[in-house]
Amino acid sequence: MKQLRLVLPLLAAVGLLVAPVLSQEYVREVPARQLPLPATASPELRSFIQAGSAAIWNDHPATAAEWRAWVGRAAERTRAGLPALRGRMGVTVEASQVAGVNVFAVTPPEIAPENRNRVLIHFHGGGYVLNPGEAGTPEAIMMAGFGRIRVISVDYRMAPDFPYPAAMDDALAVYREMLTTHEAGRIGVFGTSTGGGMTLALVLRAKATGLPVPGAIAAGTPWSDLQKVGDSYFTNDTVDNVLVRYEGWLGDAARLYANGHDMRDPFLSPIYGEFSGFPPTILVSGTRDLFLSNTVRVHRKLREAGAVADLVVFEGVSHAQYLFSPDMPEAREYFRELGAFFNTHLKG
Repeated sequence: MKQLRLVLPLLAAVGLLVAPVLSQEYVREVPARQLPLPATASPELRSFIQAGSAAIWNDHPATAAEWRAWVGRAAERTRAGLPALRGRMGVTVEASQVAGVNVFAVTPPEIAPENRNRVLIHFHGGGYVLNPGEAGTPEAIMMAGFGRIRVISVDYRMAPDFPYPAAMDDALAVYREMLTTHEAGRIGVFGTSTGGGMTLALVLRAKATGLPVPGAIAAGTPWSDLQKVGDSYFTNDTVDNVLVRYEGWLGDAARLYANGHDMRDPFLSPIYGEFSGFPPTILVSGTRDLFLSNTVRVHRKLREAGAVADLVVFEGVSHAQYLFSPDMPEAREYFRELGAFFNTHLKG
């Protein structure tokens, strides 16, 4: 104890024990630097990194008509690759409705025996503006194919025509209807980016309305805070070659969907919600992901609330990049992780 009493003042004197008081204007200057291709990532991932930043990241549609045209062009590019993806995964995709909401039922060629009584609900990504219709199904197609499980992909309403809370109203309506045919413990919910944020917000909505929560959920790089809050919004600014910067279309989409509502509303930014009673959750991100902090903050809050929460962080991956090709090792690992997690935590 005598030695400890001597050491503590010394640590305080050199600033190692007492943190400095920082002003709100504190900014750390980081010198310009070059980032090499990560040798520890797969060759397939390195090719996506080397391709450079997404061409659309700094587009700024100014009117509702411009947003619709911009979204339409992006959706057309995605739809062009869907026949090959469906064939590669061997799945069938059928347009339908659940509770009056448009959905796509994705069925693998063979359902695993343990999944015969289970179903997954999927929410696609895209900043509450992108990927309408079939353009929102690639992740669901790969999950059904790799996981050998039925998936219902929700084609929820989006901005500019349907701002908040339209997307979450549709999500809750589908979930409520699925509860009439499936026990909650046999329902899993998943999605990436906006879909990950919606997955978290759905649990908050279910709790708020007295519905049982799903048996397990997977939130890939969730948009859990629509504001530019969190370290990686800054540290991975321009490092992420998918979203690139909040100041691109992403921030515009956040304001468009929020439509004047407080972005700290937990149903918009679920990080501000109450996480007690959450089901087992798996979270996924990457070391170059603009949303890495969004993901880490959710993981810590879930752990503090006593929930089962796994965190998977891929080396070198930018935002949602693990979905870019079903043949990429990171993609196969992502769906393997989700499949194992759901198999562990959903009722048979």
